[in-house]
Amino acid sequence: MNKMPARIGALTLFAAGVLLSAGAHAQFNGGLKCTMQFTMKGWSAFYKTSSGQGTVTCGNGTSMKVALSSKGGGLTLGKSSIDNGYGEFTGVSNIREILGDYATGSAHSTAAQSGGSVSALTKGEVSLALKGTGRGWDAGIDFGKFTITEIPGAPESPPVSTEAPVTPAPGQ
Repeated sequence: MNKMPARIGALTLFAAGVLLSAGAHAQFNGGLKCTMQFTMKGWSAFYKTSSGQGTVTCGNGTSMKVALSSKGGGLTLGKSSIDNGYGEFTGVSNIREILGDYATGSAHSTAAQSGGSVSALTKGEVSLALKGTGRGWDAGIDFGKFTITEIPGAPESPPVSTEAPVTPAPGQ
């Protein structure tokens, strides 16, 4: 009997639980809420690699254009893309804390148009829950790292001020 679908289902439920608890954890701890919209494309044949880009936006109004890279290995084979990716960070107090390497691991089996995938990644105190829809095919079990870097030359937006502007008195 093939146990792969049951394991994939269990992994998906676990990652969905992380997504739900991540939002509650950030609000409870008063952390900065940051989200990411992204796209990625990649392939695998024992070695797995994919790359893409996105935009991270935080609740204080800051945003950053980022490059994404995922590399790893395992028993995996396929080619896929994520077109409408969404990520939610927890444990963040400054947008720059989202940069760096996250540990990954997944079990997957998809074909043609994918209904969606969910992944949970960690980097010290910062966690990232990813979900997205895409197309392609892949199957296997893999481990590796997911890297987020700032795109050079893309300006970081300043925080949005919540204070009223100060206007000079007439005649000054």
